[in-house]
Amino acid sequence: MRLRASQGKLKIEHSIIEGLRPLLERLLQDNPAVRSVIPGVIRPVRDARGALKVRVTVPTQNGWKAIALSAGARQELFVSTTLSRQELELAFARAAERLK
Repeated sequence: MRLRASQGKLKIEHSIIEGLRPLLERLLQDNPAVRSVIPGVIRPVRDARGALKVRVTVPTQNGWKAIALSAGARQELFVSTTLSRQELELAFARAAERLK
């Protein structure tokens, strides 16, 4: 069973950490260069306290891998895009600002 949201660009097949889904939907809405976002595995971590943070980490074949940290958990995000690392980091920051 495959579920999709945000015009088929946000793939939702399992849980998403708290506060991340609105951020991803805003990112997709504001940036046509982002083709899709696929949230991955959620793992507990000690250093994920406070507000939601997203770090862009490594390039992939069709975009970037990012890590979202919030509420004692981390979640991998696979972002299919033509944006550079700096542009994607800025896009995440702008999406977070617009949610406040």
